[in-house]
Amino acid sequence: MNKQVRQLDRVVIRFAGDSGDGMQLTGDRFTSETAQLGNDISTLPNFPAEIRAPAGTLPGVSSFQVHFADYDILTPGDSPNVLVAMNPAALKANLGDLPRGADIIVNTDEFTKRNLAKVGYQSDPVSDGTLDGYALHPVALTSMTVRALAEQAVSKKDAERAKNMFALGLLSWMYSRPYASTLRFLERKFAARPELVAANVAAFKAGWNFGETTEDFGVRYQVKPARMTPGTYRNITGNAALALGLVAAGVRSGLPLFLGAYPITPASDILHELSKHKRFGVTTMQAEDEIAAIGAALGASYGGSLGVTTTSGPGVALKGETISLAVALELPLLIVDVQRAGPSTGMPTKTEQADLNMALFGRHGEAPVAVVAPRSPSDCFFAALEAARIALTYRTPVILLSDNYVANGSEPWLLPDVDSLPDLRVDFATEPNGSDGTFLPYLRDPATLARPWAIPGTPGLEHRIGGLEKADKTGDISYDPTNHDFMVRTRAARIEGIPVPDVEVEDPDSDARVLVLGWGSTYGPIGAACRALRQRGLPVAQAHLRHLSPLPVNLGEVLRRYERVVIPEMNLGQLAHLIRARYLVDAIGYNQVRGLPFTAAELETMLEEVIKNA
Repeated sequence: MNKQVRQLDRVVIRFAGDSGDGMQLTGDRFTSETAQLGNDISTLPNFPAEIRAPAGTLPGVSSFQVHFADYDILTPGDSPNVLVAMNPAALKANLGDLPRGADIIVNTDEFTKRNLAKVGYQSDPVSDGTLDGYALHPVALTSMTVRALAEQAVSKKDAERAKNMFALGLLSWMYSRPYASTLRFLERKFAARPELVAANVAAFKAGWNFGETTEDFGVRYQVKPARMTPGTYRNITGNAALALGLVAAGVRSGLPLFLGAYPITPASDILHELSKHKRFGVTTMQAEDEIAAIGAALGASYGGSLGVTTTSGPGVALKGETISLAVALELPLLIVDVQRAGPSTGMPTKTEQADLNMALFGRHGEAPVAVVAPRSPSDCFFAALEAARIALTYRTPVILLSDNYVANGSEPWLLPDVDSLPDLRVDFATEPNGSDGTFLPYLRDPATLARPWAIPGTPGLEHRIGGLEKADKTGDISYDPTNHDFMVRTRAARIEGIPVPDVEVEDPDSDARVLVLGWGSTYGPIGAACRALRQRGLPVAQAHLRHLSPLPVNLGEVLRRYERVVIPEMNLGQLAHLIRARYLVDAIGYNQVRGLPFTAAELETMLEEVIKNA
C-alpha cells in the first residue's frame, strides 16, 4: 500500500496510560530513536507519586510528552499534536490539553463500561461524539498484541503487557523513526528471559506493520534532522547531567568525590547514577536519614574530599543545621536541592521553584551560602562544575537549585571537550603559616577570603574544629563581641565577593521596554514566549540568572534600563520580592504553583499585555 509521506517541522506526542502500562519506557524509547535521527528534542515525564495508584483511575495516570523538531526548540511543547490514550482515564486526564484536530489513538480494548464508570464517563467517548473535531484512531491495542504473540512462549498476561511496544512500533512507523536501538535495548533489558525479548520485539514489529498496512493511517510523517553544532551528542536528563558534572568536578579537582544521600524524589537518580562511577574515585553512601547524609558529606570535606549531598526541599529543611555548621567551619560542600511541590510532602513528583527563600535565608544566624541554578537538563552538567568551582575556591557550602522539570526532562547534550573544562585543583595547606611557626586555620587568602584547607593528620597543622564561634586567624573558641561581628561580616563578604559572570540580556534590536527576568527551569518557556513575540514584531528583552547568591554585579544596571521588569516564577514571587528589596525596582511577578511548568503560550499572552501597556 502506497501511503502519502508528509514533511513536518515539529511534532509533540504524549503517551498516556495507567502507571503500569509502561508509558515512561515507551516515551523514553521513542525519544532515544528521535535523538539518533538528529532532531532537537525536549521531554516532559509526568507520573503519579503513588507506587501503584488504583488501576484505571485518574490519580494513576502516567504520561510522557516528547517535542521534536528540525530546529532549535526550548520546551516540551504546550499542547500535543498526538495523544496515545491507553485507557479512559488517560483520555479524560489529557483531553483538555489537546487542540482541535489533534490525532487521538485510543486503546479500545480498555473502554469497557467498568473502566468508563471509574472516571465518570456516562457513555463511551469513542462513539458518542465527544471526540468529534479530533482525528480519532480507535485501535484494539491489547487484543491485537495478544494475537500477534499467539505463537510466542509467553503467558497472556505478559502478552498484554507488551501492548506498549505495539504502540511504540505504530508511532515509530508514523513518524519514520529508526528502531534498531530499541531492539537492542529489549535484548539487553530482558536478556535473562529470551522469551520476553522475542515477545516484545514481535509486539513492536506488529505495531510497525499495522501502521504500514491499515487504511486508518493513510499518512506517514517525516521530521528532518535539526541543524546543530557539529560534535557528538547524547540525549540526557538533568539528573544524569548533574551526576556527570559532579564526576567531572571530582576528576578536574583531583579530589575523591563523596556523596552522602538519603533517597528522595526527585533526586534519587543522582545517587543511582553516581554509584556507577567508582572507577573515577566516586564513593556513594546511602545514609539512614537526611541529617546523617549531610553529616557524612561534611566529614568527607573535612577529610579532603569533595563532599556532596543530594535531596529535595524536605531534606534541605532537615540539613539546615549542618549547612550552618559548614558555614562556620568554612569548608567546601555541595548541597543539591532538586525542588518539588510542597510544603511538607506536597506533590513529590511535580515541579516547583519554591525553595529559593530557603536556599538564600533558611538557616539560623547569619549563614550566607552561594546559590546556583541550572536552566535546562544539559545545563545541569555545567552548573555542577560551577558550584564545585565556587565551593572549592571560596571554602563555602553551595546550594545547587535544580527542580523536577529539568531533573527528569531530557534534551540533546553536546559532549564537551574534557580539556576545556575548568581546572579545579586545590592547594591544601602543607606547612605552618604563622610568623611564629604555628598554624593559623583562619588566616585568609586576601583575594578570596578563603581560609586554608588542612587535611587531618598533616604534621604541624593541628587545629580546632567545631561549631562554636572561632577567633580570627587562630580558630580558638571566642565569645568576644567584636570578633563575632568581624567573623559574621567576613563570612558575608566572602560570599558577596565571589566574582560571577555578568547577566547577559537578549534584546536583538535594543528597543525593548519590557525585560523578562527568570531563573532556573523557566528559561525554556520564557525563551519560547519571547521568541514568538519578536516574530510578531513585539520587542521584548530576556535575561536569566544562574547565580542567585551572589547576584551578578551588573544586574541593577540592567534592571534600570527597562520600563517594566516581569519575573515569572513557579512560586508566589520569591525572586521578585528579592529584586524589589535589593534594587528598588517595581518588578511584576507572574506566579503559578500548579506543579507544572509554564507554557510558552500563557507567558506570551501575559507578556503581550505588559508590552502594550508599557
